[in-house]
Amino acid sequence: MQSQILPSRAALVDRIALQFEYGQNLIVLLGTSGLGKSYMLETFITDKYNDFNKAFVQVSAQMTDAQLMSELLEQSFNSPLIDHNLSLPENYYQLLQQQPCGPCLWVLDGGRQLSDEMLIELELLSKNSPNTLYIIIASQSKLALNNAVEIYLEPLTLRESKMLLQWYFTDLPYDEDPVFSTFLAEAHGNPSLLLAWQPSEHIADIIVKDKVSWRLHLLILMLLIMLLIIGLLYKSDMTQWWQQYYQQEETQVVNTAISIEQVSEPAIKKNDSIINLNELEVVEPDIKAERVHINDVPAIMQSLTEPGNTVNVLDNDDSTNNKSSVSSDVKSEALKVNTAEQTQISQDNIWYMQQIDTNSVIQLLAVTQQEVSDNFIAQFNLQQQTHTYQTKRNNKIWWVVTFGSFESINEAKSAMDTLSAEVRKNKPFYKKISKIKQEIALVDQ
Repeated sequence: MQSQILPSRAALVDRIALQFEYGQNLIVLLGTSGLGKSYMLETFITDKYNDFNKAFVQVSAQMTDAQLMSELLEQSFNSPLIDHNLSLPENYYQLLQQQPCGPCLWVLDGGRQLSDEMLIELELLSKNSPNTLYIIIASQSKLALNNAVEIYLEPLTLRESKMLLQWYFTDLPYDEDPVFSTFLAEAHGNPSLLLAWQPSEHIADIIVKDKVSWRLHLLILMLLIMLLIIGLLYKSDMTQWWQQYYQQEETQVVNTAISIEQVSEPAIKKNDSIINLNELEVVEPDIKAERVHINDVPAIMQSLTEPGNTVNVLDNDDSTNNKSSVSSDVKSEALKVNTAEQTQISQDNIWYMQQIDTNSVIQLLAVTQQEVSDNFIAQFNLQQQTHTYQTKRNNKIWWVVTFGSFESINEAKSAMDTLSAEVRKNKPFYKKISKIKQEIALVDQ
């Protein structure tokens, strides 16, 4: 048993146990975040039903339905062999036949993360279980369950709020303390907020201002003014220096004239040879000749008239045409088969996408070979009432056959009764359209 529990919470634990004794096998504990639902579940599974096989699972957003099924069955049975291709009720029934166990208690924390398909399986299993199976689920919001008892977890009263704080904090202020009373009122009986109390928060830290701080500020201001004046003076001196420098540069005259002797004697000595500048040498640029394609018409006509060349060309063309025709026939046949399959699959996918997300279907079969699903549909004459879609599980493509589309579970149950006994041997179950759309999207990933 846990060390301490408030009186109202202990009474609620007894109430949940009493609901199970009255014959209710599925209970949902509702409450906002921080009210202590997890603590309640731990207390319940510790104190109640010590002779049961117990399983406690903390459901998270990353946990899949297969992982949740494995956790529940591994905690309820001794080294079970789990088939992930089967649903939770199917695995549970098989394990009961292999190794019968006593009554079971399943506690699930975080019911908001459960999928609609898993909720349906849990509800069916709690209703039709061959042995005693109690299931309690904690959630922050209502779940899509029809036959479950909902128990709301209320906030703590002011008296129990003070009692909870006294368990965890020794030096609490008086009740008349304004900070402490305001904290209790704003916590609204939420245990997580109450346990966030910091004893040092109600103490006011009074800081005495330094009387000489204005002197320091005045000194810093004077230093800044001095630095600003020095910067302005330095800038003015540099401006005058640069002006003087540019004036000196302009006064300097650069001699760029050419003497008459240099003009009258236009000759340059280079390597003991004289080059007359008046005699200009024209250098033509080195331009690469472009390739000019000239068709030799007589040569081409002669080659076409030679008998040997003609035969070779014809032979080559015939062999090429024969090979291309054979390969094109094979490709066309394979293309027709793939096109027919893809057309049928795309039509069924369009039908699923047109259905409302809240509708349900009955899953009849899930196999890894399309031929098996086609034979199943043909054997029981279900062509007009079933549809097939593809999905991906464990890096394999699966063909899933579904029956009908129903707006409520009651309509789906009525349709289930119309199926033949041989079809129901596979133990079909209900599935949401929204779940099917998610599974179809896995194929494109």
